[in-house]
Amino acid sequence: MEPNRSKKFWYVLALILIIILSYIGITYNRMVRAEEDVKKTWADLQATYQRRLDLIPSLVSVVKGSANFESQTLEELAAARSKAQNIMLTSNPDYKSYQNQEQSQAVVVQSANRIIALVERYPDLKSTKSYLYLQVQLEGTERRVKVARNDFNSSVADFNKLVRRFPSDLVANLFKFKPKEGFQSDIQSENPPEVKF
Repeated sequence: MEPNRSKKFWYVLALILIIILSYIGITYNRMVRAEEDVKKTWADLQATYQRRLDLIPSLVSVVKGSANFESQTLEELAAARSKAQNIMLTSNPDYKSYQNQEQSQAVVVQSANRIIALVERYPDLKSTKSYLYLQVQLEGTERRVKVARNDFNSSVADFNKLVRRFPSDLVANLFKFKPKEGFQSDIQSENPPEVKF
């Protein structure tokens, strides 16, 4: 009788260990997948910002070729674009780097908005095909930025729920998965900067 009981004990212990190890493996893989989703949505947001920056030279070119603007306004936009281009990030997202990028993108948008405000004085420019096409592209890009920010925040929220819930938080602590921070607007900035036509 005694050897039979001992055998059952080892079978039960082995079964419990298999269940625990399976849970740890499955949870670890879910966390890796969720973290990769955060990285992917971060990269998508980067691509959307890059699209915005890629349209700026076209805006400058159309405006420069169609109107006699003060060169300082165009130079400010070119400088803001260049600075934002240098801040484009490809690494893992963190709150500080995200805030730096948001600030540089806000300067680009403000500069673009100043040029667009000046364009209002030139009805001939406002009606050219190239300007109208560019206007549609920039408006579409601003919608994409909003969607990309929302997607990024959703993936961060999904990751954080997985990392912080019990019992998966035990696995997160074991493998050093830490909650991430998503986009948060600054105080008194309910609406992110947007190119306005």
